[in-house]
Amino acid sequence: MRSDTLHIGSPAPPFSGLPGTDGVPHSLSEFSSSQAVIIVFSCNHCPYVQAYEERMILFQTSYGPRGVQLIAINSNDAKNYPEDTFEEMVKRARERKFNFPYLRDEDQAVAEAYGATHTPEFFLFAAGEGGSGFRLCYRGKMDDNYQNPSAVKERYLQDAVDAILSGTPIPVPETHSIGCTIKWK
Repeated sequence: MRSDTLHIGSPAPPFSGLPGTDGVPHSLSEFSSSQAVIIVFSCNHCPYVQAYEERMILFQTSYGPRGVQLIAINSNDAKNYPEDTFEEMVKRARERKFNFPYLRDEDQAVAEAYGATHTPEFFLFAAGEGGSGFRLCYRGKMDDNYQNPSAVKERYLQDAVDAILSGTPIPVPETHSIGCTIKWK
């Protein structure tokens, strides 16, 4: 089910009309004024995602004011994984107080376009020169320790965002994502 078309430097595949847990359909283009956009393929039931939720909230709190937008997208098959239905997503977003859009990719077209394989899997896009759209500059995991935030030594996503914001090269542009595989229909 995976497409290998998205590599470092690739433009962000557009999406539109994805239902958000906030009751509003969302598109990538609405974030065009951001310095950077992080698309994270997420879900409700994966213990790896659950371990990262608080870090994702803190990340958006810290970097949102600096022009960085995190967007979570759930592409999992909700028929075989009922914890990942849209209704359950709405409950989870409310309970956890998500401060970022949490979107449903019912037909899995967005996950396919991005070549996503895991939850959570992070795709960081930097704004192009002169408004030329977003380009992929980091893909992989958030950090090196999903189990214990206080034991993290490598903050891959944070380092990549800091590099974008300071105009310096990204130290590690790609890591292997760990987590649950996306549940394809």
